[in-house]
Amino acid sequence: MLIGIDPGKKTGLAAWLPEEDRFQEIRTCTIIQAMRFCQLAIRDGIKIEIWFEDARQRTWFGKAGREQLQGAGSIKRDCSVWQEFCEQYDIPYRAIKPQAGGTKWTPEYFKRVTGWAARTSEHARDAAILVFKANKIGGKQCA
Repeated sequence: MLIGIDPGKKTGLAAWLPEEDRFQEIRTCTIIQAMRFCQLAIRDGIKIEIWFEDARQRTWFGKAGREQLQGAGSIKRDCSVWQEFCEQYDIPYRAIKPQAGGTKWTPEYFKRVTGWAARTSEHARDAAILVFKANKIGGKQCA
């Protein structure tokens, strides 16, 4: 199972089943809930790999104000926590460099491209795009 993570106050989580060529789950949750999801999958004998968007590798910032920069710092800390989590539990992971225009699909476009009909948040879609694009569109996104 590939687990896509969009770190942040509202963490996007997507579980992709490569052998079945489909998503098992796409949702928004807390970082603790996302980590628990990963731990439960491992406990159930599922081999997982975590791919998270790594804000520490971002190279563009636009016209960010003080509040946005503080939020960015928090997300960078979350990326460090995800890396530490994966290393602590020997979970294979990929810290993926954010790409301008690489995420932020509209709900309609996301549904049309992925076939996922259930409601999704922007964070959940961003997490899903990480693992979907590399498996369906063929984009090699790992850092």
